[in-house]
Amino acid sequence: MANIQTLDPDASPLAYYGAELRRHREAQGLTQPQLGSAIFCTGSLVGQVETTKKVPTRDFSERVDAALGTDGVFSRLVGLVLRSQLPTWFQAYADMEAKAAYISTYQAQLVYGLLQTEDYARAVLATGMPDDLEGLLAARMERQRILERAKPPLAWAILDEAVLYRPIGGHEVMRAQLQKLLDHATHRWMRIQVLPFEAGEHESLDGSFNLLRFDDDPDIIYTEDRISGHMTANPETIREASLRYAHLQATALSVEESVARISRVMEERYGARP
Repeated sequence: MANIQTLDPDASPLAYYGAELRRHREAQGLTQPQLGSAIFCTGSLVGQVETTKKVPTRDFSERVDAALGTDGVFSRLVGLVLRSQLPTWFQAYADMEAKAAYISTYQAQLVYGLLQTEDYARAVLATGMPDDLEGLLAARMERQRILERAKPPLAWAILDEAVLYRPIGGHEVMRAQLQKLLDHATHRWMRIQVLPFEAGEHESLDGSFNLLRFDDDPDIIYTEDRISGHMTANPETIREASLRYAHLQATALSVEESVARISRVMEERYGARP
């Protein structure tokens, strides 16, 4: 007799998802290979998701809903599952980011997470040698869904020019990443500025930060160190961060000049004309 692993649906969102997947599959009399065939994957992958050894993606969940006729159950569950895969110290920020009406970010080292391509994000996340790289990657890609809403948050990103030159993942990955920045730069709700090398010393030499504004809640500033993230709604800190961000905006290239700078770096450094 096959050794069927007992599942505790209360253990975590991932365990609940796996238990529900098994319950709905068995209710329709399907084996794991049969469901896998219906959703264009292996039965082994279905089994790994059911036993929490693999984190489901949104695409997997949508295919399961279509195959089992579950009326979006798994498409709704997967957001909760992927959010739970984020580092514990980051989950509170991700929750606030998803509720924000306005996001301002200054990034000194990397492209902001909401603007990263999948390959760029994979290369960034791999530097931390996580136990489940693909789970973390899926969670980061899930965060980006807030930009796909009918009414997304207004967003303003200032990127240090060094971000454009640091070859995360290699030249092909960087070409695609800079193209994504150019694509977003033309969106009505997004503005991207480049803080050029020629700016010299500036207001935020001590690092990156994010400023979140809400319709009905106090503003929040978020920073990170090597180990964790830090949020505060302290009015004096918010005031200082807002002033610093205004200075960065004034020092950075204009939006139009920034598009030209990204295009130039993309062509000259990564060998691709945007």
